[in-house]
Parts: sequence; structure tokens; C-alpha cells
Amino acid sequence: MKVFLRSLLAVLSLVSVAATANVLADAADKESVKAKIETTLKWRVDAIADSPVEGLLQISTENGLFYVSADGTYLLQARVYNLDEEMRNETETALAEMRLDGLKQFDDSYIEFKAEDEQYVVTVFTDTTCGYCRKLHEQIAQYNEEGITVRYLAYPRAGLNSPVYRQMVSVWCSADPKKAMTNAKSGSSVTPNSCDNDIAEQFRFGRKIGVNGTPNIVLSDGSIIPGYQPPEQLLSALKQIAG
Repeated sequence: MKVFLRSLLAVLSLVSVAATANVLADAADKESVKAKIETTLKWRVDAIADSPVEGLLQISTENGLFYVSADGTYLLQARVYNLDEEMRNETETALAEMRLDGLKQFDDSYIEFKAEDEQYVVTVFTDTTCGYCRKLHEQIAQYNEEGITVRYLAYPRAGLNSPVYRQMVSVWCSADPKKAMTNAKSGSSVTPNSCDNDIAEQFRFGRKIGVNGTPNIVLSDGSIIPGYQPPEQLLSALKQIAG
């Protein structure tokens, strides 16, 4: 019996060592792929993990979500759908998680128009010169009346250090950002201001999670609506998510 137990323990030890070695090798392979992406493309890779597709890794970068072959040879920008799960969009599922997790870093940065009887909260990536952003803002009271709190993050479409970027810095740095936002979107002048701000980080985060225009509306489940939605349509979408 003692001989059997010793043999069993020896086998279990070998299995444990082999499993540990495989984990370490897998981690090393991922780090090698990560280093190759960062060196070759000059991209920052924030995370790398197994994807739902065998042989492909999923990488989260400053430029969005991509897939790469396990040996680091091929890079893909694609949507992955799961045929066994009613065509579930696995890429969008991953992006939704990234959006919700990433938005937490801006808890102190939003310009918020809060509903008195708040039922829902949406985050809107906005540009003060965007026509449909201005249309949305003209209806901000109606969104609030529907119980929808609107939180703004900056996405200057012309890029960083553009005139609209500088205007949005002035809005965020204003003594009354909500009033400055309303003035900017009505075409009124905004007093130039500067301060420590994270407008650039807001813009980069938007690009990372798939924002490529404005307005883009992030809903409570992390999904995104790429464009303007009238108050009643947005409310309907939020009710559908809530079940």
C-alpha cells in the first residue's frame, strides 16, 4: 500500500510540474507575441489573452481589439461570431466588457446632465462642433425627463491639439463646465481655459473601444449606439436591455 501511495504521489508531482511548465510556456509565448506587436507596429498592447477561436490570441491595443495567430505571424481585424450560441458576437462581448471596465477611470471627469428621477445612465462621446451632437444636446432636457442621465466624454474628431480639442479643454476646464458645454454646442464663444485634464485620455479610450465618430452612446450593458438617437428611441433601447 505504501509503495502504491508513493507511486501515486510521484505521478501527481510529475503532472503538476508538467502543468506548471505548460502555463509558464504559454505565458512566455504570449509575452513574445505582445513584444512583437509593440516592436513591429509601435502599438501599446494593454492585454493579451486566448480568444474564443483555437489558435488565435485576442489583443487589446490603443487602436482597438485585434486577433493574432499564436505564433505572432498574422494580425486580423475581425468580428467573431459563435454559431453554436445563436450567432453571438464574441468580439462585441469582449468590447462591451472593456468599455464598462474602462469607463470607471473617468468617474471624476464626466460632464453630467443628471435626470431628477434617474432610471438610466448613458455615456456619450461628443464633439462640440458635431451637428448631431448639438441636436442631442438641444434635447438634453427631454432625455432627463425620460429618466436618462447623460454623461459626456470628449472625442474631438479632428484629433488632439486641433482647434476643437482646445475648445473642449476649455469646456472641461471652465468654472461651470455644463454651461460651457451648452454655449459651445449652441455656437457661442467659450472663454479659453486650461487646467490639468484628461481629454486626450478620453479620446484615446474612445478610439480603443471602437468609437470612430460622434455622437457615440455607450449603454448600461457596454453596447454602443454609433450615432444620434431621439429620446424616445434611446429610452426604448434602454428598456430592452433592462428587460
